Amino acid sequence: MNTNGFRDTLYTIIFEANTPSGKAFDVALFATIGVSVTAIMLESVPSIAAHPGASQWFKSIELITTLLFSIEYVLRLWCSPKPGPYARSFYGVIDLVSTLPFYLAVLFPATGTLAVIRALRLLRIFRVLKLSRFLIEGNLLWQSLLRSSRKIGVFLFTVVLLCVIMGTIMYTVEGPENGFSSIPLSIYWAIVTLTTVGYGDIAPGTVLGQFLASAIMIMGYAIIAVPTGIVTVDLANNHNTKEPTLKTCENCGNSCSKDANYCPECGTEFPLND
Repeated sequence: MNTNGFRDTLYTIIFEANTPSGKAFDVALFATIGVSVTAIMLESVPSIAAHPGASQWFKSIELITTLLFSIEYVLRLWCSPKPGPYARSFYGVIDLVSTLPFYLAVLFPATGTLAVIRALRLLRIFRVLKLSRFLIEGNLLWQSLLRSSRKIGVFLFTVVLLCVIMGTIMYTVEGPENGFSSIPLSIYWAIVTLTTVGYGDIAPGTVLGQFLASAIMIMGYAIIAVPTGIVTVDLANNHNTKEPTLKTCENCGNSCSKDANYCPECGTEFPLND
């Protein structure tokens, strides 16, 4: 790492969590994220938001936390060996997107509703708790889903056809007098029943309709297990193909060779005990 002076000190504090200063920084960042996300949630509670002075408190918390996050983001870019790749990385995008709504709301008041995106700050806990290591497992799961996508697609298409058929039959059996006023509404009922959700807003009133509904419910339990089994088999067949050879950068989330000393994406140095 070709840095010195103040930049070297900041890099140690911000990126190296195994040092006392790095641990203190992570604790402070964790607390700031907690305060910010808690304020966002409490602000949506009508009884709390209506309390005198609550609005000003929430605005102050948002202003302070956003400024802290903005300063942290700029410092990360300044300290990072490769600022560009970091800014385009998962954590870099999250850092930027979670602060932008505040500035957009200031410049363009009509965009104030975008403030809900501030809740994305919660994802930054992945970095603080060093959960980026689990991105390898997440990548394996994503790859399994991609490899199984054709099988799952055929399965879902079959389920849709089954719902259309069953919905049409229920429309014929029950009719408008029992709430099945149209075929699309009956298909909606078939989907809700087949997935075992069961809202209860529509229910069959005839014996034949109830028999068909019972058959669909039982069928739903078997159908739910199919996509799970497809992905599970793929995971079992590919469990050990990539995991032993990868490590994950805690700065940008990039996966690379287990033998690498530096992240090839953002240039962050890996701890020696990795």
